[in-house]
Amino acid sequence: MKALIETIIKPLVDFPEEIQVTEKEEQHKITYHLTVHPDDVGKVIGKNGRIAKAVRTVVYAAGTDTNKRIYLDIM
Repeated sequence: MKALIETIIKPLVDFPEEIQVTEKEEQHKITYHLTVHPDDVGKVIGKNGRIAKAVRTVVYAAGTDTNKRIYLDIM
């Protein structure tokens, strides 16, 4: 899942080397924390959050094979 998130985000940002995806697994959920360069935050979120919503939709759809709920936090 980390590779999927990185693959989606890399073309959007100016500093792809500063993309960090960390995973925190709990009993009923998996949370992915996406951290990008401060100048790239707006590009990842998009106008009115449209890009962030689209990325979350893809990640959630890819995670349907697990029994745990998946969340994506963008920082």
